[in-house]
Amino acid sequence: MSKVISGFSKLSKQEKVDWLTDNFTEVGIKAKEVLQQYWNEDRILQSLHDDFVENTVSNFYLPYAVAPNFVINGRDYTIPMAVEESSVVAAASMVAKFWSSRGGIKTTILSTRKSGQIHLMYAGDAGGLQFYFDKMKAQLLRVTEPITENMRLRGGGIVDIELRNKTAELPHYYQIHVTFQTKDSMGANFINTCLEAIADAFKRPDIEIVMSILSNYVPECVVRAEVSCKVKDLYESDAKLYAEKFVQAVKIAEIEPFRAVTHNKGIMNGVDAVVIATGNDFRAVEAGVHAYASRNGKYASLSHAEITNGIFRFWLDLPLSLGTVGGLTKLHPLAKLSLEILQNPNAEELMQIVAAAGLAQNFAALRALTTTGIQKGHMKLHLTNIIKLLDATKKEKDFLIQYFENKTVSHKAVVDKYHEMRRENEH
Repeated sequence: MSKVISGFSKLSKQEKVDWLTDNFTEVGIKAKEVLQQYWNEDRILQSLHDDFVENTVSNFYLPYAVAPNFVINGRDYTIPMAVEESSVVAAASMVAKFWSSRGGIKTTILSTRKSGQIHLMYAGDAGGLQFYFDKMKAQLLRVTEPITENMRLRGGGIVDIELRNKTAELPHYYQIHVTFQTKDSMGANFINTCLEAIADAFKRPDIEIVMSILSNYVPECVVRAEVSCKVKDLYESDAKLYAEKFVQAVKIAEIEPFRAVTHNKGIMNGVDAVVIATGNDFRAVEAGVHAYASRNGKYASLSHAEITNGIFRFWLDLPLSLGTVGGLTKLHPLAKLSLEILQNPNAEELMQIVAAAGLAQNFAALRALTTTGIQKGHMKLHLTNIIKLLDATKKEKDFLIQYFENKTVSHKAVVDKYHEMRRENEH
């Protein structure tokens, strides 16, 4: 029997839950309990969440944590992070404290431009289209003036507009490429509205407008975060050997895509956690960052390291399109609180904070990989999650944590020890 339904969005939330659990879960009553236990008791707050997306049936919570001890450009920060991976917050906090006594993390905004394109098809003479564009350019800008007025008052707006001939890559394909400054707004709605107005003004019977849309690839909206210290201050023993091994690990990620993907994923552990906590679009950030990592034709590391005249330097450049106004940044109570904890940054300051979190996370991973190995610390933190799945008592949990204090942690080892302990207690 078909389970296709019409008018689902018009059902009440309870009716949606009933239909879902009756048709797609084996134990409907238990499934309803799971969904409903995550409803917020504050009806106003729950109503706010229900309105974020269509067909809401529950809330999916991520742990909301903070990583203290960040010193960024001489200013102290505690960074909110929304993330489920066990080692992320601990690693970021550890590295932040480590660098706080070595000058902190330095950040610099390299550029802040974003772009969007009007994609169009034109079968006529390229020179004729260029002549038409040049004649229309001033008018194309004028039609956006009511849209850009407030943005221009804040120092933003349209920076440039140009016609690009892409027919060598796709027959008859051209684009109007528009560059923007969106100040403290991420700017998606603003950019798209401007593009659609320009497209309407540029229409002609022989020009087919395919679509008008912003780009999440932002190679001109980039922030740099870096740390440096004397090599001898980098590690407690064999500092020179450690520094050289660290640099080698980064250089491997610069030339080997299989390593670079995992390397950059570690950076994004820190980046995404802050982006989510502040109500920004982590999917747009992810897409833009990984495109940037491939900008030279081969996927490569976003971070770099060097040793020059006894000084260790580690840095990364990240394309980040973020906002501190608009979207969920003011609607979601925790996103709003996150920005308050971060001392109400503007968009450029938030870019720098997020980049610092990404740098800290990458440094932590590389430090572990080139010394004790990544699994030792990760699995220690994961141990409590394994124990929870076993439904262990507090006494059993304490025993297992103590037992594995100086042993290799694996899921099988923990499960085997748990069952062995249970058998011994039964006798």
